Amino acid sequence: MRSLLSLLALIGLALPAFAQPAAPVHAPLIVLAYHDVRDDVGQQADRDPDATSTDHLIAHFDWLKGNGYNIVSLEQVAQAGHGGAPLPPNAVLLTFDDGLESFYTRVYPLLRAYHYPALAALVGSWMDMPAGKRMPYNGSDCDRSCFLSWDQVAEMQKSGLVEFGSHSWALHQGMEGNPQGNLQPAAAYVHYDAATKHYETEAEYTARVRADLAHSANEIAEHTGVHPRAMVWPYGAYTQVGQNIAAGEGMTFSFSLGDRLPKVGGGGTIPRLLVSGNITANRLGWLMRHLSRVDPVRAVQVDLDYVYDPDPAQQDRNLSKLLDRIKRMHPSQVWLQAYADPDGDGVANAVYFPNRHLPMRADLYSRVSWQLRTRAGVRVYAWMPVMAFRFPDGKDLPSLAGEPKPGGDHFRLAPYDPKVRQMIGDVYEDLAMHADAAGILFSDDAYLRDTDNLGPWAHDTPTQKTQALIAFTQELMTRVHRWRPQARSARNLYALPVLTPKAEGWTAQNLAAFNEAYDFTALMAMPQLDKQRDTLRWYRTLADAVAATPDAFDRTVFEFAAQDWRTKAPIPAAAMGERMRAVQALGARHIGYYPDDFLKDRPALESIRPFISAEDYPYPEPAR
Repeated sequence: MRSLLSLLALIGLALPAFAQPAAPVHAPLIVLAYHDVRDDVGQQADRDPDATSTDHLIAHFDWLKGNGYNIVSLEQVAQAGHGGAPLPPNAVLLTFDDGLESFYTRVYPLLRAYHYPALAALVGSWMDMPAGKRMPYNGSDCDRSCFLSWDQVAEMQKSGLVEFGSHSWALHQGMEGNPQGNLQPAAAYVHYDAATKHYETEAEYTARVRADLAHSANEIAEHTGVHPRAMVWPYGAYTQVGQNIAAGEGMTFSFSLGDRLPKVGGGGTIPRLLVSGNITANRLGWLMRHLSRVDPVRAVQVDLDYVYDPDPAQQDRNLSKLLDRIKRMHPSQVWLQAYADPDGDGVANAVYFPNRHLPMRADLYSRVSWQLRTRAGVRVYAWMPVMAFRFPDGKDLPSLAGEPKPGGDHFRLAPYDPKVRQMIGDVYEDLAMHADAAGILFSDDAYLRDTDNLGPWAHDTPTQKTQALIAFTQELMTRVHRWRPQARSARNLYALPVLTPKAEGWTAQNLAAFNEAYDFTALMAMPQLDKQRDTLRWYRTLADAVAATPDAFDRTVFEFAAQDWRTKAPIPAAAMGERMRAVQALGARHIGYYPDDFLKDRPALESIRPFISAEDYPYPEPAR
């Protein structure tokens, strides 16, 4: 059970290589997430990747004290968030998950010695385990004695140093989340019942989560005399629906895991830095001081159409090829097609997830994205159209330009129409409800021509049209965030508006506006799309144009073509690498490519890996 938490959190944090400490980041708050503390933790290949050795925990506490960090209580955070005394500089909140017995025997004595307050999160069903029952816990075989007793909890509560929150009563487990039986965090995903072939409805999910959290909160209040006000989500995975349920049960503080700095008093769920791998105090300090960093993106865009096959056995073989390739290549992100487009026109006639309005070609996206995340260790963005949908019941919906000519623009629905916005938003929310997504990649169909039927937008300026499309995509992200609150956003951008700014007038696209609105802009560094010569000079000119926009390199992913769009011939990996190096030499930080034909090994894995791998050392070790 706990191994799932370790894997998810390590993927989410994407730790960088060691570097010299920098000046402290003056964040309003840093929250650390610890788990088990043992005397015998090994620094390599320990059975519990989240365990911290007692001596390392002491070193962490010493380092915090010696470097000007102030350990605060949840009460101080609450007061600061409600207009009371502000938090001291370099405030740190200590949290300990899972209600392990080591919190009483090893952590609590240290908290008293250092006078450090802490928040501890309890899993009620583990503490209530009947005599004789055992369960696996991160490489160990545990019975009731692995966890705190209620008497120990009551004693620590009375000390004033420890506050207890809920880690759920019985949601700290994997639960079948799709027809393939992938186990997903029970608090954050709807359950799939294989016997009835039924996904939970929102009402059923709400009832299940509410019953669990109410049980947990009432039990903690019964044994401590204090109703918990903090919900610490198992595996760091949660939904806005669940967050609202927790608040309704009196748990107005919500904690997850993640690599973003928290906001005090801003509402929402507070991300925490997972302390794992028995890291040293210096390493912990580096991570704390670099929470606001932007790690280089290495992205590979994948067609799910290549995985799909009507023969389940062949589909499994296709998926295995993809997983093996991505694991060996080790990019940081995979941009995975979530809609079906076998004819390659960029229009969604069907999708790969359950939804309200489109045929489901196969219930496949959930499985592939989860396998990529948990087995290949990458963040997976769902690649989706913005306006290019054909709804079976939407033949009367207005479009921007009607049916396109062969080789012309996409078929695009009119985004200013309320019914269009509602139906497309429904599809996005259904995707988020039924599948894991670290982010959304808005496809290249999100543009407006000056010749389109623009309805109420017809007399808007180019800037207003750009912002109108951005507002629509942000509306879609709001629908996504109901189920995947931590999902990030990226959007395709053609090169022409970057190289020729006046092209915003017939594209409604602008690099500076995109970088302001989205976490990343996926700039299509593909000269063939604009019928330009494919030369290194063109790529350097594009990089120079991006550099002219302040801080654009921090948010712009240069996406290269792996095939010539005119001839459909594959581009050799060495030529792709040369183009990537050319823009990197001018300051580009983030790179990716499309398409990845994993079935035909295009581009060749061993040739492209040095250019796209996120590893420090992407090369195989020499034979001994």
